[in-house]
Amino acid sequence: MNLIEKAVVGGKEHAVTVLSVMGLIGLWEIMAMIISNPLKLPAFTSVLSALFIQWETILWVDLPVSLIHFAIGMGAGLLVALPIGMSMGWSRVADRVFDPIVELIRPIPPLAWIPFAIIWFGLTPQAAGFIVFVGAVFPMLINSYVGFRSVPRVYVESAMVLGATRNRDLLRYVAFPSALPSIAAGIRIAMGISWMCIVAAEMFGASTRSGLGYRLWDYYSLHMMEMVFLYMIVLGLLGLFIDRTFRYVVQEKLLRWQEGLRQN
Repeated sequence: MNLIEKAVVGGKEHAVTVLSVMGLIGLWEIMAMIISNPLKLPAFTSVLSALFIQWETILWVDLPVSLIHFAIGMGAGLLVALPIGMSMGWSRVADRVFDPIVELIRPIPPLAWIPFAIIWFGLTPQAAGFIVFVGAVFPMLINSYVGFRSVPRVYVESAMVLGATRNRDLLRYVAFPSALPSIAAGIRIAMGISWMCIVAAEMFGASTRSGLGYRLWDYYSLHMMEMVFLYMIVLGLLGLFIDRTFRYVVQEKLLRWQEGLRQN
């Protein structure tokens, strides 16, 4: 496919995306007119007006706070999940040690930890980050475990025949590249769960008096539903941006060999 053909295909894809979004906005505006109750469903134009009023607060106050919570939770989750998941998938001894602990804690919902997060950390970014950590750590851990547990034995034996006899070399050159698609899938799932946990943690008070989730709940208590919808849309768009950025970096840069058969 030459450059012109690629540009035509890309233009068609973007046109379909734009039409889809415009159709959703049109349907939203029609439904708001039919319902005719801004408390139940504010119109798109009302939400757009709210954006012009609130964009500076969103951009310079609430967004940085929520991103800090996200970074704390995801960073801590990666530091804990990857070593434990990799060791559980690679070593039977580590699997026996960690598996009962993981399976005991994993079913507890992240929101159940909010009281202890507030007691342990106070109303600080670390408290909200801890809730994000609880939501993020287990998807990454489980997927890392599955990825390392699923490394084909023939890869390991072939590497050993070629001279990679140390565990460190096998992990670096065989196990980790083979498990990377599963690890990447776990990180992507964890990012989605983390974004939901940020909103819940900020809504229920495990944070300072700012952030996207806190502001959403605050405007709901004031019955300013156009502001609530605005923050919902900001959360959705930011989550989409983070997911697309991650997918681009991983799929286009690290996992291009795994494209497989894709249909237009």
